Amino acid sequence: MSDLNPVAARRSFLKYTGALGAAATVTTTLSACSGGPKSTTDTDGGGKGGSETLTAVIGYGNDGSWDPTQTASAFCMAANHHIYEGLLDTDPIDRKPYAALATEVPADLGATTWRFTLREGASWHDGKPVTADDVVFTFDRILDTGTTTLAQGFFAAWLKEVRKVDAQTVELVLKFPFPDGAPRLTLAKIMPKHVFGKPGGWDKATTGTAVGSGPYRMTAHNPKSNTTFAAYEKYNGPRKAAFKKMNWLTIVDAAPRVAKISGGSADAQIADNIPYANIAQLKKDGLKVEGGAGMNHMFLLFNTAHKPFDDVRVRQALHYAIDTEKMIEVALKGRGRAASSFLNVDNPTYRKAKTVYGHDPEKAKKLLEEAGVSGLTIDLMAVNVSWIVDCLPTIKASWDAIGVKTDLDPQETTAVFTKLDQKKDFQVVAAASNPNQFGLDADLIMRYNYGPENLWMGYARWAGNSAAKKLFKLMDQATREPDAAKKKAMTQEYIDLVAEQAVIYPVVHNELVTAWNPEQLTGVRPQAYPGINVLQSKPAG
Repeated sequence: MSDLNPVAARRSFLKYTGALGAAATVTTTLSACSGGPKSTTDTDGGGKGGSETLTAVIGYGNDGSWDPTQTASAFCMAANHHIYEGLLDTDPIDRKPYAALATEVPADLGATTWRFTLREGASWHDGKPVTADDVVFTFDRILDTGTTTLAQGFFAAWLKEVRKVDAQTVELVLKFPFPDGAPRLTLAKIMPKHVFGKPGGWDKATTGTAVGSGPYRMTAHNPKSNTTFAAYEKYNGPRKAAFKKMNWLTIVDAAPRVAKISGGSADAQIADNIPYANIAQLKKDGLKVEGGAGMNHMFLLFNTAHKPFDDVRVRQALHYAIDTEKMIEVALKGRGRAASSFLNVDNPTYRKAKTVYGHDPEKAKKLLEEAGVSGLTIDLMAVNVSWIVDCLPTIKASWDAIGVKTDLDPQETTAVFTKLDQKKDFQVVAAASNPNQFGLDADLIMRYNYGPENLWMGYARWAGNSAAKKLFKLMDQATREPDAAKKKAMTQEYIDLVAEQAVIYPVVHNELVTAWNPEQLTGVRPQAYPGINVLQSKPAG
């Protein structure tokens, strides 16, 4: 991807983000250092199980972008947390920051300048030392307005610049005090300038070249098959590798994913994205099965440039029509909640929105009548993530019941977002998302979905709307508010506007479930967002 061509850069970004945890298709020849096995059983000489090799099954594709500044791919983000380091990284559960590549967390997070000294002896996986130049190189890319990166939306509002003090010291200069920025530094994985600063370097990062300073180095990457890792012998940071080797298999289909971890022929120790229907049997087989409710959700995205979806009453009507309780009972086996805000109920900033879309078909009909809409036919384009597909029949039945003829059109995730990127016409999209991949901070979550230059706003064609402009102004005001209580209240108020407008809005929040063999693994901490983190896990016994 050329940083000198913003249009091409945006196309490349959208192609490879794997925007919702299901990755885009990549056909590529990797560099020599990333060449590897031709099958999922070849783990570069490693054994199976025990302290030699951890075999994990990830329910998402590994063929999305591996560029840490770009990716939203569940597989790639999870892997990058083991390969790369930020100046600060965060605990995978409570998201509290800890010193990673830097030696300490700044004592005064309310200051507008944060100084970081790099860890002595830190080195890249090719043996070269990590320097301040690498840090500046990474942040320059993130803050470059001529380059489209996902990370930019998490930093540009509050971070002015990053400057080199000396070979081992950098300073981050903030636009205003922003303590919430500290945990976001884990989203700025520091990358080696000598690797990715070369011509074509960012293309390699996108397609699978990964050279970090973290506890594990990538040893092979086979798109749509597996990615392997080995402990980095020279790593001297805070969370050392507990496994000599790891083999992460990508298995999107539910049945073979469960089979890899269950029964007498099981050859994996841990798997994420466990289907609800398999929980009881896996527990009976002696596996530990746990999950959590977070921001994982199904949302509806409306094309506001396609009438009648420019009318807020139509968007609201379609939300009111959905029988969410039936959806939760039938499709989610009781492991979900109807959305009562954009945020899930466990988020620290959560407050029930002023507009809550309870199942009210009569209200839905009335809103359509007020909007002058009758005989509406909708082609509901959807990603083919298994639990999303399970939810679609309830949406169709609910919309059909209010006189809206509905055709279901589930497609590969890549196909859906390629059409959105190409600005092809559409009416409504149903898809899955979990901004908790990036953090728990409500400001971060909302900026992932809303903002003047936001990709999602481009999909919805809504950024020029007067309500949108009001929203963006309120968001900026809340971001700059130094008082935590006032900021929370301001955020809750603009989320009310998001709920009322329902341009991109959740239908249900649901649980994500992880299963593992407790006789082989200890220290597993299941996440309420896609992927796994085994930096605090170790072999049992």
